[in-house]
Amino acid sequence: MLDDDLPRRQVLKTAVALGGASGLSACLDLGGSEPVPTGDPNAKPSRQHAWREYIRHDEHGNSQLPKHQVLLYINFDGDGQPSTDTRSTLERALTVLDRAYEWSHEGLLHSIAYSPSYFERFDEPLPENVELPEPRALSPFESPTFDTQDAVVHLASDRADVVLEAEQALRGEQDQANDVSVDARLTDVATIASRRTGFVGAGLPANHQDAAGIPDSKPVPEASPLFMGFEVGFGGNQATEEYVTIQDGPFAGATTKVIANLRQRLEDWYDEQSSEDRVMEMFSPGHAENDLVEGVGSNLGSDSGIDQFVDDIEADARDHGRVGHAQKAARANRDADGKVKLLRRHFESTDDIGSDQKVASLHFPSLQRRIADFEDVRRAMNGTDLTEVTPAIRQRVNNGILEYIFVRRRGNFLVPPRRYRAVPTPRPKS
Repeated sequence: MLDDDLPRRQVLKTAVALGGASGLSACLDLGGSEPVPTGDPNAKPSRQHAWREYIRHDEHGNSQLPKHQVLLYINFDGDGQPSTDTRSTLERALTVLDRAYEWSHEGLLHSIAYSPSYFERFDEPLPENVELPEPRALSPFESPTFDTQDAVVHLASDRADVVLEAEQALRGEQDQANDVSVDARLTDVATIASRRTGFVGAGLPANHQDAAGIPDSKPVPEASPLFMGFEVGFGGNQATEEYVTIQDGPFAGATTKVIANLRQRLEDWYDEQSSEDRVMEMFSPGHAENDLVEGVGSNLGSDSGIDQFVDDIEADARDHGRVGHAQKAARANRDADGKVKLLRRHFESTDDIGSDQKVASLHFPSLQRRIADFEDVRRAMNGTDLTEVTPAIRQRVNNGILEYIFVRRRGNFLVPPRRYRAVPTPRPKS
């Protein structure tokens, strides 16, 4: 059956990827949109990463991330410490967004996060309880380009026109944002070094599977929120926002953020692997053996059930000749009390950073208290130790989904609390 909303969804995603006045015009030309709720700066949460209470949830309580997202990687003008004028201008530019849009998926969720390179502008170090190392390779088989720009601005909304209008306002190419006057611009104090876009949610990946890396047979299910064909972000397998928040010190209320960009090559994923094989490699052999996953996995509810299969991983390697992605990662993604460490907010893309080619890719923001937590989970996901269990498992073959994903870029950032979001010092004071 044809989806009457298909052309509209294609236009919206393409408009966000295109950006600029032409992209915004394409969104507005569709017409029929409800008014965008306006914002109240005083009603915004103190944490920039506080999203869960303000977005949609499915019938199981799982968070549904905003459909359209933009990442703007920026460098501040000049060398050394940002000036008071820079701080004032940036805060005013961000306050325009606060006033223009409600803090919700129907309005705009946004944040700004700062890199280790940014904090090198200062003589004093970050507090000891804030770990923000330079990004590095986390496996013997990757060689990513590292994002070392000063900061990254993240815009997210269910409304494509909202993320584009907000971006235009930050760029100084829009006099008003949702009828709020734009009296300061990000580009008054910084240069946008890289623009990246993406989407997430049922229907969107299926609509855009004409990208390189996906078979011509167009196998991505309509119900899947991601190109690989399965549900993600089960609430029981995600850290809470409270858990990933730094609890004390000058940056109490902050979190750390890793953003990776991955290229996906899914021809073999769909053409050579059966549905059972894909379940084994995405979740675990136990999930396939017990028929736990139906379709894209919506039947799993609020928890993938992966914890019950973690201890079986070496036996699964020997008995099935393969192991699961989630199964491997979960080994390092639990603390001593069994709580999940990472809060993942990844979304799909057809960006090929540096070219106009459309490729299947993934932007992978992950929030955690410590960058080391992310690095530990990534190393567990590598499954290097499992290649010693059986020759059937090699570094990229039968080893979760490593055969199909390739890390191209990675950056580490600190997401300060809202009160320090405008060019913070390493030791901010109230």
